[in-house]
Amino acid sequence: MKREIRLYNVILPVWLLWLFPQVWLIVLPGNLLVDGLVLLLTLLALKRRDKKALVKALIWKFWIRGFAADFVGAAWMFLGALLAAFLPRDGWWQTGLEYTMHNPFGHPAAFCWTLTAVIIAAVCIYRFDRKALKEAEGLKDREQHVIALTMAIVTAPWTFFIPVY
Repeated sequence: MKREIRLYNVILPVWLLWLFPQVWLIVLPGNLLVDGLVLLLTLLALKRRDKKALVKALIWKFWIRGFAADFVGAAWMFLGALLAAFLPRDGWWQTGLEYTMHNPFGHPAAFCWTLTAVIIAAVCIYRFDRKALKEAEGLKDREQHVIALTMAIVTAPWTFFIPVY
């Protein structure tokens, strides 16, 4: 029987970036584009008149801090892979964590671990962006909250859920 090979998600898997460094040429501008678009659409929804100035002031901060947050989530995923290697072979969690890096829908433990990674990254995005927004002038506290929350929900690393095979 011929095994089917599929290539899912060329934008986010951290191990792909390590194995094929040239992929950074796709990831970096793609992530910047997504972050900028989400920020602009959020500012449009908030009916801000100074959208251009705010995007210009915030985009680079959001972009760098978003990557940092994604790496925190990726570190959690990597921890799951390490635990899978060292937990007893007959354990339910060990079996589930083996699925974490390649098919989070293959086992309930893998799904929970991956969801936790996405939530951790989203919380980091929210906190990092709130800190960046405090430095921006003219934004009310509610607007800062809405922008940071939108960025956290939309730009969280949901691609962690894409099966590798």
